[in-house]
Amino acid sequence: MHFFRLLRIIAVSIRYGLDELLLSGGRGDFVRALFFWRALDQPRAVRLRSALEALGPIFVKFGQVLSTRRDLLPPDIAEELAKLQDQVPPFPAADVMAILQRVYRRPAAEVFTELAAEPVASASVAQVHLARLPDGSEVAVKVLRPGIARVIAGDLALLHAGATLIEWLWADGRRLRPHEVVDEFAKHLEVELDLLREASNASLLRRNFRDSPLLLVPRVHWDYCSSEVMVMERMHGTPVSQVDALRAQGVDIPRLARSGVEIFFAQVFRDGFFHADMHPGNILVTPDGRYVALDFGIMGTLTEIDKNYLAQNFLAFFRRDYRRVAEVHIESGWAPKETRLDDFESAIRAVCEPIFARPLKEISFGRLLLRLFQTSRRFNIRVQPQLVLLQKTLLNIEGLGRDLDPDLDLWQTAQPYLERWMSEQVGWRGLVERIRQEAPYWSTILPQLPRLLHQALTEQARARPEAETAVLLREARRRNRLLAAIAALLAVIAAALLLRP
Repeated sequence: MHFFRLLRIIAVSIRYGLDELLLSGGRGDFVRALFFWRALDQPRAVRLRSALEALGPIFVKFGQVLSTRRDLLPPDIAEELAKLQDQVPPFPAADVMAILQRVYRRPAAEVFTELAAEPVASASVAQVHLARLPDGSEVAVKVLRPGIARVIAGDLALLHAGATLIEWLWADGRRLRPHEVVDEFAKHLEVELDLLREASNASLLRRNFRDSPLLLVPRVHWDYCSSEVMVMERMHGTPVSQVDALRAQGVDIPRLARSGVEIFFAQVFRDGFFHADMHPGNILVTPDGRYVALDFGIMGTLTEIDKNYLAQNFLAFFRRDYRRVAEVHIESGWAPKETRLDDFESAIRAVCEPIFARPLKEISFGRLLLRLFQTSRRFNIRVQPQLVLLQKTLLNIEGLGRDLDPDLDLWQTAQPYLERWMSEQVGWRGLVERIRQEAPYWSTILPQLPRLLHQALTEQARARPEAETAVLLREARRRNRLLAAIAALLAVIAAALLLRP
């Protein structure tokens, strides 16, 4: 099955002349002569978009990611790939009605007072129809594509086959852990295939930004949701890619670009839960300059340890403290513990100094990551699967921000936020807050510590000669007194913190 899918990819590539995008010079002339019968009368960008649509949802998503990086792509290709955001061919209205009837066990006309036959957006995994509920609420109805799970399963199997080839044929293949990266991607695709999980993602993100002046998230109508259908509040706004229309509405475009960066860092470092599919097709802007988030199928999560190391990395880059960057990589386990710190620091400096010699607003974080990735090969640094989505989202945000405001200084916008977060997490305020959070747990466990320690020492005494028993019991009594004193001190501290206004 993998073999036939691979043959299809090769056939589609040949059909649309994608070899012309990859080969040049003598090799390109040879391939053109070999396939002389092809009539490639469409522009290369149109052929690339058509090929990705023909290959299916995973390849469409790849094109969506590429379309946000206009600083890395030729303008014609970036412009054409942007059409993948909301111009994927829809599936028939009859299939939509059949799915709704199966889910609700009654005709769609009895569930919605109005339901548009034509979708307002059609994406790789689902499409959206506007509707109205019996209480008059305007809603958006998202319906999963029929048979999409089987298609994605086949593509993921092919990606795993490709990962195996990478490990076999490329010297750096195992270090990149391609199978783990594919597994991470598959986990998030699994969420996209269950619209109830997507609805829960939207609900959590809405709670996180309930009172935010920067971001709006639609309300979920849970009574109408299932694994195949998601019903949410209809949101009004202008697509973020229509910059001229936003200007005509009086939206402050530079401020809008900065707000996007702030929203990203709030999601990552405040909540550890972030929208990981922030391409322009998923973002609207209200006339008062607030973002509206749509499509919550791919969300990323970070642990407190990940957040701490990421923040330290970012701040070290901002301060050009390359030694600290090297230390954080080793401390976090991203680089092997035997890595020579001075060599790693020197390599990072060699990559970053030429880049930081330019004005910060001209620096592409995407290009910096590419250079650092190339340098990391020398030090056997392994790709972290849990950070793949974060890296992709950061690149998306940078591409979007630069589209809105070419003068956006990503570093200057992010640095104050990161410094404040580090102060709150690592400084005294962070310590006090963590003590307050842990105080209820301490109140339960601290009184038990002397008894638990006594039990442990008694069990040790039973396992040792009787001559040692007296010594162990004396040690137990001494440790019990010490633990009691520590428990009393911590109890006083916890009580003071809990009673503090």
